[in-house]
Amino acid sequence: MDGTLDTARNSSEELWLQAAYEVLTESGVEAVKIQPLAKRLGLTRTGFYWHFKDREALLDAMIRQWEMKNTGNLEARCAAYAESICEAVLNLFDCWLDDALFDSRLDLAIRNWARTDPALQARLTLADDRRKHAMMTMFTRFDYPVDEAEVRALTMIYTQIGYISMQVQESRETRFSRMRAYVQVFTGRNPTDAEMARFKARHQAE
Repeated sequence: MDGTLDTARNSSEELWLQAAYEVLTESGVEAVKIQPLAKRLGLTRTGFYWHFKDREALLDAMIRQWEMKNTGNLEARCAAYAESICEAVLNLFDCWLDDALFDSRLDLAIRNWARTDPALQARLTLADDRRKHAMMTMFTRFDYPVDEAEVRALTMIYTQIGYISMQVQESRETRFSRMRAYVQVFTGRNPTDAEMARFKARHQAE
């Protein structure tokens, strides 16, 4: 019985988080308010307080979710097994193609929010530092000098932030057609046909 109650509680909490996420990514943090969320969900305002102490607790839960998903998954992909730097970078590219690993809309919303929230800006800076460290470590693992690893990591970070902030729209076919060249630019090396084939296979691309 207790397990059933816990499941129901967690599911309901996820409903509030999902609704808050949708509003955040659509309209910004100022629009994330308890009463409109309750109306959106068809639930009572009182129900909100079964799951969150207040609005700030809800906002913090979203930030923690962003940290765990976007930064945590990026770190994991950088550390994933690879036989070459090209394969390692392709592992990282999984984040840019799979919303389950990295949510670009949420990343943009967090960056916009941080412009007016110094505390969040500090957490964003820490997250970007973690991402940079993960990418640098990926390069130094394959014997790139530290200074060069930093520049290559920053090049990838700035490219992805550019994609996110400019809200670039391109088909999967177009994106996949550019992947080999991106790997060449970021690593200075040419991925093998086998590496590209494995990468495309796990994304079910031609």
